[in-house]
Amino acid sequence: MRGNVIDLAVAVVMGTAFTAVVTSVTKGIVSPLLAVFGSTNELGLGFQLVADKPATFIAVGPIITGLIDFAMVAAVLYFVLMLPMKTLKNKFGTTKDAEPTETELLIEIRDLLAKQQGLTTDQAVELSKERANESVEA
Repeated sequence: MRGNVIDLAVAVVMGTAFTAVVTSVTKGIVSPLLAVFGSTNELGLGFQLVADKPATFIAVGPIITGLIDFAMVAAVLYFVLMLPMKTLKNKFGTTKDAEPTETELLIEIRDLLAKQQGLTTDQAVELSKERANESVEA
């Protein structure tokens, strides 16, 4: 959750292992289903550019199988790894401190200046009120 190298390594290994599982599923189930839509030749789903040359066959089945592989791996990694990690991070992660407002920053600056001049905070407040009244009157 904090960007550790070990966490990243585990995710890569799990993704690689899961890719092998998805590939075997698509080869065992999806490829035969795609072959149903192909013609009666043994080349599978696709089309041939030149009628009598098998080398000119463009196989569409492996492309579809690859896309299904990718979609399955991406979906599982997102829903099994990314979504739970995001939920855990939101639930248990550290919250960012709120940004101070302009007024709070000005008060902090006033207090630091008063400290440098050897005044207490109450004296600095009184001094700033006097100066504000003087500027309003002028």
